[in-house]
Amino acid sequence: MKIEHIALWVANLERMKDFYVQHFGGSASEPYCNRRTGFRSYFLSFTDGARLELMQKPGIAANANSDQQQTLGFVHLAFATGSALQVEKLTERLQAAGMRLLSAPRLTGDAYYESVLLDPEGNRIEITI
Repeated sequence: MKIEHIALWVANLERMKDFYVQHFGGSASEPYCNRRTGFRSYFLSFTDGARLELMQKPGIAANANSDQQQTLGFVHLAFATGSALQVEKLTERLQAAGMRLLSAPRLTGDAYYESVLLDPEGNRIEITI
């Protein structure tokens, strides 16, 4: 058994799709739209088979998480780059694109080499080997 996809509510569907396509190499499906409910979505596919569904619908409450305080549930998306150098390069690229850095590339206590940034809507993105 495998996880088929992860879904993420977003406020700005096009901006978030463009962010994950540009910086993480996702390939976007054609947009889905339910005109009756206002629901819209894209599936983003990645080379390893992972998929991320980005969804937008009127009336969805804003995320209560912040860089200082988190709530139960979704914590972060982690992307593996393959090397420490690539972790550093992608971290620099994301910072140059205006993404907020929470944790610079470092070796963690559980032996991960990673950095942590926020995506355009404040979701935590972990960049690792």
